[in-house]
Amino acid sequence: MQRPGPSPDTLRGAAERIDDAELALQGINLLLNNGFRESDELFRKYRYHSPLMSFGASFVSFLNAMMTFEEEKMQMACDDLRITERMCESDIGVIETIKNKIKRSVSTLSMDSQSSGVTEVDRLQRQIIVADCQVYLAVLSFVKQEISAYIKGGWILRKAWKMYNKCHSDISILQESYQRRASSSSDQVNDNALVRPTAEALGRLKGSVSFGYGLFHLCISMVPPNLLKIINLLGFPGDRLQGLSSLTYASESKDMKAPLATLALLWYHTVVLPFFALDGSDTREGLMEAKAILREKEAVYPSSSLFMFFKGRVQRLECQINSALNSFNDALELATDQREIQHVCLYEIGWCSMIEMNFIDAYKSFERLKNESRWSQCYYAYLTGVCQGAAGDLEGAIGVFRDVQKLFKRKNNQIEQFAVKKAEKLRRMPPTKDLCILATIEVLYLWKALSNCSSTKLQLMSQVLQGIDDVSFAGLKNLLLGSIHKCLGNRRDAVQVCRCPCPRAKLLLRATFDVLISPLGYSSSSSLPGTRWAGRLIPTCSRMPVMSWAVSCWRNRR
Repeated sequence: MQRPGPSPDTLRGAAERIDDAELALQGINLLLNNGFRESDELFRKYRYHSPLMSFGASFVSFLNAMMTFEEEKMQMACDDLRITERMCESDIGVIETIKNKIKRSVSTLSMDSQSSGVTEVDRLQRQIIVADCQVYLAVLSFVKQEISAYIKGGWILRKAWKMYNKCHSDISILQESYQRRASSSSDQVNDNALVRPTAEALGRLKGSVSFGYGLFHLCISMVPPNLLKIINLLGFPGDRLQGLSSLTYASESKDMKAPLATLALLWYHTVVLPFFALDGSDTREGLMEAKAILREKEAVYPSSSLFMFFKGRVQRLECQINSALNSFNDALELATDQREIQHVCLYEIGWCSMIEMNFIDAYKSFERLKNESRWSQCYYAYLTGVCQGAAGDLEGAIGVFRDVQKLFKRKNNQIEQFAVKKAEKLRRMPPTKDLCILATIEVLYLWKALSNCSSTKLQLMSQVLQGIDDVSFAGLKNLLLGSIHKCLGNRRDAVQVCRCPCPRAKLLLRATFDVLISPLGYSSSSSLPGTRWAGRLIPTCSRMPVMSWAVSCWRNRR
């Protein structure tokens, strides 16, 4: 049952005049400083004073739904977002304007806004809010993980992008017009007859639309190249530089979404760029950007769990693991009422503990995620098992490995497929402490975290691997040893280890994951293009293309 919307009398009865833009920004700042309840109360109190405050209340409702994934809260968020949409469309007919696609000049836009009784700024603000609401409705639709929901969500996103694009273009034209009027002092006669937007209002509007506009560009630019062409044909652009530029503009504006744009930039520099190594770029520049943002915002968000989390990410990427652990633990304590933020902190604590080979703390973090998180319990169970075994509790690890198969739900998910096959292999052996440590090192390698390990820990890992004599793990052992030598700067040893012949290569090639060991070993050890394996030329590139190349070689073997 949908929640009732506001009556016309409620909308007109806002006797108290407020600066909704400033108040909305205060509400978001409260939210990011862990004042989730206070922020919700503020937006609820003023929700019917303006579309902007209504959107703030809907955004908090949406965030609450995404943090809990509870069906009731997700439905409540959908209802709130639709109420905000109706409020924005009630006076100016935004949807009709978009559907008609009428190209108006700046002067015509001003006359239309004047005749409808609302200012030009208000009309554009409402269109941006509608586009924002549609993006969040699409995200809520995607969470259902149904084919019909994906189709519906994709269609909603396409409409939202058209709105963002049109509003971004209109605001840019208005800014140019304002600058021309400001530069010429002759045409000031009829200015009082029209409602002219100020430079400050236009700047805030540009910041408002730049958040969604930039996020669209940035996210689509990260799609694999073979899919990017199809997405571009559907009308979605993907310019990474344009996306970063727009998000930077939004983060420096006075709009309520400025803090969210700042978080998006931190997410890109500390999570996306280091993991995906986009365009082969050096991550050091991104880390410098992230550190500059954190220094600038430290006084504004002194008790923000999110900003503390990103501080820990920077420290982890700079190999300051102990400092990173302190930051993640501080963020965990600050996020007392925010379960999902607690989960991402626990995830990082688990990984930092694995990097430090503190398997007891890693096991505790992943076990809590296995029990509390709704995302891939199968994957968390595998990490729990290998860390528990690496800590010496082999019986407990075998019990957890049995649970991995029971928690395997997403059959097409490659991470869960990997976890199930590895857990089953370790369970049947049965595992030893050294084999469980090998499994943790393998995960660190696959998630590109070996480079975050100190030389002392890398040498300790090397000692453990050298003590493993099980021939069924020979290929994987050599691959990991080569990668560790590479991280330590021992390039010659890395090449030599990765070229060691595997005594059971034919048997290893029978499994999908094991087929990747030998070519991945050459890819990790060699920086020279044109390395040959099995008589074929192997490109020096990222892991995923090498995996596809290896499978192709196996299928086309003679």
